[in-house]
Amino acid sequence: MVQCPLHMADEAVIDAVETETEAGISRIYEIGYVIVPTVKEEDLEKIVGGIRAEIEKAGGSFIAEGAPSQTRLAYAMEALEGARKVEYDRGCFGWIKFEAQIAAAHTLEEALKTNKNLMRFIVFRTVREDTRAKMKPPQLREVKRTDVIKQAPRRIEEPSAPVSEEDLQKALDVITSE
Repeated sequence: MVQCPLHMADEAVIDAVETETEAGISRIYEIGYVIVPTVKEEDLEKIVGGIRAEIEKAGGSFIAEGAPSQTRLAYAMEALEGARKVEYDRGCFGWIKFEAQIAAAHTLEEALKTNKNLMRFIVFRTVREDTRAKMKPPQLREVKRTDVIKQAPRRIEEPSAPVSEEDLQKALDVITSE
């Protein structure tokens, strides 16, 4: 019996999904997080250390990290403080790139949901390479003290004579007749 190519493709997709969800496959992940601004600067390392501990507990290994720094948010975000919601327009943004198994990433995400110091976080799959945009310093031109910086010549305005109504009408007639 000949199988339809469409059904063969469906089976290939199912096989790929089943192999991707195997527990033994390691992938590269990144966590981006925003810590509430009420946390003192000396306590930031303790919170980030807790995130690192969760990664290690799940069997992950570190690749790179961006230390959290205070930043202005694009829009106000709500966070729970005790029993009430508070809006913040600032937060401490940081990130961690790591390698772990698929199940470890899911476990880590569940652990981060219980962290009261995080306003927002995201765990996503990425690549090992550094993908950040490189900042190029502006090109500067050296000027020696003896060099003279040339300025563009100034435009000299010629004095104009007043235009009569007749001359103006003649010019308009020439333009509109073309």
